[in-house]
Amino acid sequence: MVGTMPAKTYRRNALARAEEALMRVLVSLGVVPHTYLLEVRGARSGRLRTVPVTLVENGGRWLVAPYGERAWVRNVRVSGAGRLRRGRRATDVRFEEARTEEAAPVLQRYWRVASAARPYFDVGARPELDDFRRVAGSHPVFRVLG
Repeated sequence: MVGTMPAKTYRRNALARAEEALMRVLVSLGVVPHTYLLEVRGARSGRLRTVPVTLVENGGRWLVAPYGERAWVRNVRVSGAGRLRRGRRATDVRFEEARTEEAAPVLQRYWRVASAARPYFDVGARPELDDFRRVAGSHPVFRVLG
């Protein structure tokens, strides 16, 4: 990967907050494919938190943290459960964090289908599965159960 740009770091600035607010509305209307509102209890506060997330299909349903360790990731790790909402449908689910070998092909699939998230993956322009194994620790992946 000589000569490649390093991965971007996600910053939750005013633009990101506005994009997230718009995405919440669109997802609540059910018009964004593969995207849900994840509802999970805050690990410290116990308050219900809601964040838009994109699921990927790869031999099951997977929740990927494209921007790395975020608050929702910590909340999912602590609770192990949550609710996925899309339009008028809501499903209670459990989450199981994937190991590197399980996560790598899921990350590779996510990278292919979620082009807006590509700059946040330090894998180069034509990544191989080994590139995703290398960055798996920076992008938590959870199997969606239920």
